[in-house]
Amino acid sequence: MKKKFPPGVATGNIVEEIFQYAKEENFALPAVNVIGSNSIKAVLETAKKVNSPVIIQFSHGGSLFFAGKSLNNLNEKASIIGSICGAKYVHELSEYYNTTVILHTDHCNKKLLPWIDGLLTINENYYKVFGKTLFSSHMIDLSEESLIENIKISKIYFKRMKKINLTLEVELGITGGKEDEIDNTKINFDKLYTSPKEVFKFYNELIKINSKFIIAASFGNVHGVYNKGIISLKPEILKNCQNYIKNKNKPKPINFVFHGGSGSSLNEFKNSINYGVIKINLDTDIQYSFTGGVRDYINKNTEYLQNQIGNPQGKLLPNKKYYDPRVWLRKGENNLKKKLKNTFENLNNINRLS
Repeated sequence: MKKKFPPGVATGNIVEEIFQYAKEENFALPAVNVIGSNSIKAVLETAKKVNSPVIIQFSHGGSLFFAGKSLNNLNEKASIIGSICGAKYVHELSEYYNTTVILHTDHCNKKLLPWIDGLLTINENYYKVFGKTLFSSHMIDLSEESLIENIKISKIYFKRMKKINLTLEVELGITGGKEDEIDNTKINFDKLYTSPKEVFKFYNELIKINSKFIIAASFGNVHGVYNKGIISLKPEILKNCQNYIKNKNKPKPINFVFHGGSGSSLNEFKNSINYGVIKINLDTDIQYSFTGGVRDYINKNTEYLQNQIGNPQGKLLPNKKYYDPRVWLRKGENNLKKKLKNTFENLNNINRLS
């Protein structure tokens, strides 16, 4: 059966087509933060199994981890190299897994812009050689700056990205909690909610340049998982934004992003998708699922992991088949896959490539 979108990393117009398809069919793509080959393989296996598109994304810290924490990251060089290595890994494997991937970089605040500067140069060189970019999209997160500054700098980058058909993600309002180097745990909760007027102003400036952009508008989003009642998500903010901007031809003109999706309810996912969310970010739940798989294996086989030789079945029996890293890492991968498959189902994203 012919795929609706070609396998491998989607770039250029195909990215926009996938997002439009998601909005029309009322589903969203899980955007999974990865840090190495284990998480990448688990995501690709899951996407292949559910036969649906997925977003694989690298954070600044995740990129550095992929390259190696011991490396000197002066001028963001190690994070840039880690992003490139991870991207090439995804390019090769996604085609072999026969699934469609949007390859993205996550939050990049003002101090981390040299990281994106380096990646844009790589994308431009890649485009000259292959006629497509290495990445599908990049996020510029200047939500900590004034709205005027956010728009001004985002437009500069967007004009550069337009020349090579790259998609831009921007953020308005602030996502609470903590992720990698970005710590918003102490901000005023009022800043977690974006007004339709602000979204309209940003949208109106970007659409003059190009249509290939998505917006992360804050509606109470927080990185991490917290007790019920501490955080109050208000997806209706997204509905209000769409109504503020909509025209006769596009009742939901904005492609929205849901940051901090971990720990959210099925109803919160559904409402957000109904209001135009086509990308939902996951990190905390995915991290926990991987570690949980490893934890359960170790708890079950503790007595086999104390020594290389000797276990409950015999004092002279070897334990290699228990402590081989491929065994317990695979347990982590399988548990991640289980959690991610459930997320695909919650996002109404099953069999979307046929």
